[in-house]
Amino acid sequence: MSKTFARIVFAVTAVFFTVCFLWPISQIIKGGFIDADGNVTSSYLTALLADPTYRAGLVNSFLIACATTVLALLLALPLAFLSDRFRFPGKNLLGSLVLIPMILPPFVGAIGIKQIFGQYGALNALIVALGLRPHGWTFDWFAANQFWGIAVVEALSLYPIIYLNAVAALANIDPAMEEAAENLGCTGLRRFWKITVPLIKPGLFAGGTIVFIWSFTELGTPLIFDYARVTSVQIYYGLRDIGGNPFPFALVAIMLASSIAIYAVGKGLFGRSAHAMMAKATSAGGPRALSRGRGLLCTAGFAGVIAVAILPHLGVILVAFSREWYGTIVPEAYTLDNFRLALGHDLTVPAIANSLKFASLSTVIDIVLGIAIAYVVVRSRLAGRQILDFLAMLPLAVPGLVLAFGYLAMSQEGRLFAFLNPARDPTVLLVIAYSVRRLPYVVRAAAAGFEQTSETLEEAAQNLGAPPLRAMIRITLPLITANLIAGGLLAFAFAMLEVSDSLVLAQKQAFYPITKAIMELFQLLGDGKFIASALGVWAMVFLGITIAGLSVLLGKKLGAIFRV
Repeated sequence: MSKTFARIVFAVTAVFFTVCFLWPISQIIKGGFIDADGNVTSSYLTALLADPTYRAGLVNSFLIACATTVLALLLALPLAFLSDRFRFPGKNLLGSLVLIPMILPPFVGAIGIKQIFGQYGALNALIVALGLRPHGWTFDWFAANQFWGIAVVEALSLYPIIYLNAVAALANIDPAMEEAAENLGCTGLRRFWKITVPLIKPGLFAGGTIVFIWSFTELGTPLIFDYARVTSVQIYYGLRDIGGNPFPFALVAIMLASSIAIYAVGKGLFGRSAHAMMAKATSAGGPRALSRGRGLLCTAGFAGVIAVAILPHLGVILVAFSREWYGTIVPEAYTLDNFRLALGHDLTVPAIANSLKFASLSTVIDIVLGIAIAYVVVRSRLAGRQILDFLAMLPLAVPGLVLAFGYLAMSQEGRLFAFLNPARDPTVLLVIAYSVRRLPYVVRAAAAGFEQTSETLEEAAQNLGAPPLRAMIRITLPLITANLIAGGLLAFAFAMLEVSDSLVLAQKQAFYPITKAIMELFQLLGDGKFIASALGVWAMVFLGITIAGLSVLLGKKLGAIFRV
């Protein structure tokens, strides 16, 4: 390909990431470590770490992330192993249903789970109805332990990310390696832990890192649970005094440093290059049939995990369809009015239009940049192209809350980008935030397409007189259309339901996207909870159709998009 084109792409991408990624991060560091006189200081950090409230927030955030990742791993790894190794009744259907939790942001699921396990929720009503407790008995299960409530909700929502990566990693294992271990007497669980798990460590790291960082910085779920003793919520409340309080800057800097450090340590321990393996054809592999009893047991295990994982979705759906749900196992009266109101409410109609606009613009940016970056990384021999790949993937390792706060910081009055201040109009910043956060998905999808398409096709076109760029557009892009659609759909869908950027940057009601509207509706008295749930159901339907389409287009390769 043309070296000039590769250099242009490199330069444009470098400028884009410098302005839209590195600059906002630098503003966070400046706000937390530069005093009013322009001198470097650690006094803000020292004072922050000396405050038991902030210290407890950091510890709680870390522990929630650990608990969420472990729970998600315990759910995902057995399911991935069963899916890869065995054939059992309903496997294809269950393999699709296991992705259902991805169609709902964790904080929306928290609305449903609170309705089921709340003080006057469905579980308590069932316990009373069974005569296990007297009439009028109540117990708020998650309020009694908000920490585990948040961890469980987030794990149930995020475990498919680890599942997808684990399935992809297991599919790449040469069966001959496990057979050799078995011939040497290493069987059963010992073989699994000694041979299989080390071979799939990079895949587990890829999924686990995203889950850990996501839960470490999750904002919406703790807000729904009214749990302020985590760093993300403390930062969110600190936005009210962002101009005169350096503590939020220091908090965000700590969160950023912690995320990068955790990623680096995990990458060093678990994310090294995969073990070299021969092609899978060296041995007969593939899933094997089970006896009827064992097959039904696998089906029951899959179905059980899915049933638990969809509890938040079920709760949201029942709330959305109910007129009132108080102290009963299921709602006693149902209505469709909530869905009508959700699409006609003064808050939701502009929010849907805003999300469509922001997500569409950001997806166009992602597709253009993603194709160009992937083409240079895969097809060119440009020195430094791996830096380009690293930059494109870096947003996956940086929390959305950190970037959103950085955009807010760099656009304050008196700063270079003050004309983008979201207090006036957050459109530009939201589009940039969405595009930066979701660019890795498009790059990964496009790169996979380029790697699977022979370069000789482009060379043949160039031999017939077509310039390199035209050969790529006319020959290669049509061949990787499925990959581009998959990456674009994923970028669009997750941009539509982005949480942290939306909650932080959208400060005027006229510019609220969907997730901000759901949060504001939930906090309204009266029918706010029901309209918020109805809007959440509409979001579930939209993202569900998207995930189903991605599964059809990419199959097991879908997990490769969720890799850092």
